[in-house]
Amino acid sequence: MTASLPLVATFAGYLVLMIGIGLWAYVRTRSFDDYILGGRSLGSLVTALSAGASDMSGWLLMGLPGAAYLGGLSEGWIAVGLVLGAWANWHLVAGPLRVYTERTRNALTLPDFFTHRFADDARLLRVLSALVILVFFAVYCASGIVAGAKLFQEVFGVPYAQALWWGAAVTIAYTFIGGFLAVSWTDTVQATLMIFALLLVPVMVIVGVGGLGEGLALVEQVDPSRLDWVGAGGAIAVVSALAWGLGYFGQPHILARFMAAESLAAIPRARRIGMTWMVLCLLGSVSVGVFGIAWYAAHPADAGPVAADAERVFIALSQQLFNPWVAGVLLSAILAAIMSTLSCQLLVCSSALTEDFYRGFVRPRAGQRELVWFGRAMVLAVALLAIWIARDPDSRVLGLVAYAWAGFGAAFGPVVLLSLAWGRMTRNGALAGVLAGAATVVLWKHTGNALYEIVPGFIAATVAIVVVSLLGKAPPDHVVATHREVRAELRDHGY
Repeated sequence: MTASLPLVATFAGYLVLMIGIGLWAYVRTRSFDDYILGGRSLGSLVTALSAGASDMSGWLLMGLPGAAYLGGLSEGWIAVGLVLGAWANWHLVAGPLRVYTERTRNALTLPDFFTHRFADDARLLRVLSALVILVFFAVYCASGIVAGAKLFQEVFGVPYAQALWWGAAVTIAYTFIGGFLAVSWTDTVQATLMIFALLLVPVMVIVGVGGLGEGLALVEQVDPSRLDWVGAGGAIAVVSALAWGLGYFGQPHILARFMAAESLAAIPRARRIGMTWMVLCLLGSVSVGVFGIAWYAAHPADAGPVAADAERVFIALSQQLFNPWVAGVLLSAILAAIMSTLSCQLLVCSSALTEDFYRGFVRPRAGQRELVWFGRAMVLAVALLAIWIARDPDSRVLGLVAYAWAGFGAAFGPVVLLSLAWGRMTRNGALAGVLAGAATVVLWKHTGNALYEIVPGFIAATVAIVVVSLLGKAPPDHVVATHREVRAELRDHGY
């Protein structure tokens, strides 16, 4: 197909805006701290929307609607699990992590925090956690590039191999140029565009099929099981869907937003904004998939693109329901979702390679300018690796996201939670938790068991942390003292 002028114009305008924000951030980036965490200067609104946009990648507008289109209402349990997990993450992790990372030598990355939190002079935690970040983020970044390639392939009619590069180019550019500030401010713009699209499209689909009642009746005619909240997978499928919420506690790209908040006082307002945005977006996403079934039951002649790939349902509905100018804006929302998460992931990988390997082992006395440029080089390197992983045109966005999400949730989630709340936790306990969580996810994935691998991974990591910590020597006195000071400060602020 040939792309229309309105589509090209809206896409081009959006991409130019993103590059412009990157250039603005470039001027404000003076140190490696600025490049990685924006100098801890994010207000409540930017913290909230940046955390949300970095969380909700292309799967929100492609993977989840596609899953709901195929499976019906039972896929909504994923949304329920995510809402519960995000709410718990804001309450249990956001404030404590903001305080603790500043107290532990102004830690800029999650491996940096673990190293100083547990006084790991051998730096084993730094190396292990940085390796976990690189392995699972390579897969996670690939999911964003697959989603971008599918979008460019559908809209512009270019081959998948070419669409890979078009989909990744602008994200790489503004992340390379502007670092954390560029990523955070573009996330804010992108989050606004995403919620607009996810409210408008399902409303127009529901109106187009004659209302809620008529839409549900059409879904029932197609397949009554798609209105079953349990679905064909039974209780295990429901538990697995809800377990997505466990992943929040270990996602480095989301935790980085908490670390970058301007103060502890900014967290409660950011939580209210972020949770409202998230609930509306997830409700819209599931609605697109479910009522997309009704739309294509009433318009079977238009179902070709979705029959070939259910993850294109949002793209197809946007093009079929709206004029090209509005469709261009709506499809830019998919690009926004992809770019917002991909940019965060690239930056976290870059920070791990720069802070935890290059400065940690190769050039401890490297200057700020050298670190910034090495970080930019690592953005390019990780992006190229992700493009290579994403080269298969049959890759599924939600499948790639699910694996990486489970890896981070199991490897880091229990370590983060217990490190913030339990003073008796030790360095060896943290090491055991990261290893047990990551290994269980990888091994469980290959068993073919229907239970989502984050469940056994999270349990294994938690047990390993507690057992190894209690069997080992108590933490050093200064580590315990820092923990008590942090908890006291948090209590003073109502935590």
